[in-house]
Amino acid sequence: MKYWLGIVSKEHVLIGKTEGFAQVCHGKRAPLAKMKKDDWLIYYSPGNKMGKSDLQAFTAIGRVPDDHVFQFKMFEDFIPFRRKIYYLNSKEVMLVSIKSQLDFTQEKNWGYQLRRGLVELSKEDFMTIANSMDVEVE
Repeated sequence: MKYWLGIVSKEHVLIGKTEGFAQVCHGKRAPLAKMKKDDWLIYYSPGNKMGKSDLQAFTAIGRVPDDHVFQFKMFEDFIPFRRKIYYLNSKEVMLVSIKSQLDFTQEKNWGYQLRRGLVELSKEDFMTIANSMDVEVE
C-alpha cells in the first residue's frame, strides 16, 4: 500500500469528490497508473482555482478501489485520464497548521517536488495529515 499526494486546485478537487474520480497532471495517464488498488490519495490545493496560490490546504482524502485507469471526454479536444476514488468525509486543513510536523516539508525547496502533480508520501506524513483532517485510517 502506498500513500499519494495529488496537487490540484480546490475547484477541481470538489468536482472530483462530487463525481468520485481523481485526475492529476492535466489528465496524464502515467501518474495515475502509479496508484494501485487500496492506495490512499490526499489532495493538496495550493489555490482555490488553477494557477492560484491563495489557499495552501489539504482538501480531500480517499482510497483507490481498483486498478483501472480510464479516459473521460470532457471536451472534443480534451480527453483526460481518471481513476475512481472513494472519498471520505474530512475537514480541510491548512498546511501552515501542520507543516512543522511533516517530514516532506522539512527539506530545502520542498515545494519544488509538488510541481510533479503527484508525489508519494511516507506513511507517517500521510497519517499526520489524515488525523488532522479528522479521518481515521485503519
